[in-house]
Amino acid sequence: MAPSIFITGATGYIGGDALYQLMRSTQPYEVAALVRSSEKGAQVASQYPTIRLVYGDLDSAEALEEEARKADIVLRGCLMIPKPYRTNFATALADIYAFADCANADHVVGAEALTKGLAAHASDRPGYIIHTSGTGVLLFADISRQIFGEASEKIYNDWDDVSEVTSIPDFAPHRNVDKIILASGSSNVKPAIVCPPTIYGQGRGPGNQRSHQLPELSRCTLEKGHGIQVGAGKAYWTNVHVHDLSEVFVALVEAAAAGGGNASWGAEGYYFTENGEHVWGEISKAVASAAHKQGFIPSDKVETHSDEEINEMCQFGTALWGANSRCRAIRARKLLGWSPKGRSIEEEIPDTMASEADLRGFVKHHAAKVTG
Repeated sequence: MAPSIFITGATGYIGGDALYQLMRSTQPYEVAALVRSSEKGAQVASQYPTIRLVYGDLDSAEALEEEARKADIVLRGCLMIPKPYRTNFATALADIYAFADCANADHVVGAEALTKGLAAHASDRPGYIIHTSGTGVLLFADISRQIFGEASEKIYNDWDDVSEVTSIPDFAPHRNVDKIILASGSSNVKPAIVCPPTIYGQGRGPGNQRSHQLPELSRCTLEKGHGIQVGAGKAYWTNVHVHDLSEVFVALVEAAAAGGGNASWGAEGYYFTENGEHVWGEISKAVASAAHKQGFIPSDKVETHSDEEINEMCQFGTALWGANSRCRAIRARKLLGWSPKGRSIEEEIPDTMASEADLRGFVKHHAAKVTG
């Protein structure tokens, strides 16, 4: 019998791309996907008619628990879902900054229901959960100090320093659900956490195919007519192409289907997924240059804005483009043979700019101006 998988976030950016890659695998799987509406269900069914649809959301605790009880593997993968702005910046960011958990990385009810369902598995047939967090978890130091746009020398890794990563302060973004997932580890439940950084590239899933940080920076550049920078522009983030990220999900699913394989699970089952790093000030310059070269803004100048102005342009923009999130992905390379091959974030910028300009109507307006 083919291994059974229950996935949340199938119409999201991260979960959708992971599903695309998973469905191309030579290993057959029986897949069930959580969808919030008939519209979302139709998106999945049109691309993958063999997938069983489960209607509900991450608050549908009974349904989630039942599906996790039946599944061999639970794959939680998601894009950031903004929530209303709150005055406490750190608390608000912890609530919303989720680049993964195929649905919402910081959704406690969903995490508790899924791990409860998996706990019903027998120890000779444990259930596996692959949860998507995000390197927003590493932003806590800059957020607590309210310092944005400055460089940090601190670099985390998921091999020698994994215990440091899994014991960061409880107020850090994503930490609440990460703790639930890690605590579920037992003879019955085998958890792993995938922690992606800035993700870029065109998704291939049935729903949203747009990332967040780079497209939003492109949008703000277009709307303001110049490049956007937070503070001194010296903050670092690591990055990964979405297609490379999906390879990690598939490798972990394959390991789980093989009874755990060579992968780490439980306390050491924590996987950063990076293929290099960037400085946001340099990215701002490249985005402005792309917008200027494509004729959407009058020059390639970059302007520094106050934290308040940045957050008005883009919710939590100061953290997205001004806090430091630096890590090294050692575990996936060592244990899963992960070898990312996607083009760099710098190479992606012109296409992202063109896509955002088209989405926002700038291409049409530019064509009209050119033709008179």
